[in-house]
Amino acid sequence: MSLIVDSITKQFGRFAALNGVSFTAPQGGFISLLGPSGSGKTTLLRILGGLEFADGGSVRFADLNWLDMPARTRNAGFVFQHYALFRHMTVAQNIAFGLQVRPRNRRPSRADIRSRIAELLQLVQLPGLESRYPSQLSGGQRQRVALARALAIDPRMLLLDEPFGALDAKVRKELRADLRRIHDHAGVTTVFVTHDQEEAFAVADLVAVMKDGRIEQFGTPPEVRRAPGTAFVREFLSQ
Repeated sequence: MSLIVDSITKQFGRFAALNGVSFTAPQGGFISLLGPSGSGKTTLLRILGGLEFADGGSVRFADLNWLDMPARTRNAGFVFQHYALFRHMTVAQNIAFGLQVRPRNRRPSRADIRSRIAELLQLVQLPGLESRYPSQLSGGQRQRVALARALAIDPRMLLLDEPFGALDAKVRKELRADLRRIHDHAGVTTVFVTHDQEEAFAVADLVAVMKDGRIEQFGTPPEVRRAPGTAFVREFLSQ
């Protein structure tokens, strides 16, 4: 099974945000969407998550016609740059939120939710912090909680939009190594938006270098680094 993105287009007025984007990646892979601001990375991510609608094209994922599914049934987990944690909720309540709002017939028991919280706090290396509030955490800790919350629902797809953009360089480096470890443990298909090439190459199995709503090159980090496919890719990687 694969993630197959085929000829996705999206217009905002006269602006072509996506102009025939296509790629194929294995299910369970880690894909980085890399490029400058305005290249279409976040628009594509939002379409995959059901927060935007494509004007044309298709996506097949896990043998499902992905774009025909309502966002609530895609079961995608999101992590944003600015955490988007509920400030009035504890760490445990934030992580449990996606499970507790499920319909009663699909909601885990309280004991199962507590067990899931404990498991995820171990995974993101925050054991013992379940009673703290976001204001009592560092930026890096908040982003780990956001990641745990996204994983709590056992997502089919994990979507990360510049998740380390608000953090300093040292914390970013630590978190991207942990992100790869967490991805490998969870085995979830991950799509990661970044403008930072070092970040993209450090975590991804496959990198899509984007410009002006198109994919300029798609391949493994060694392939893209060793043989830039266009003048833009060559120039972008030299910056």
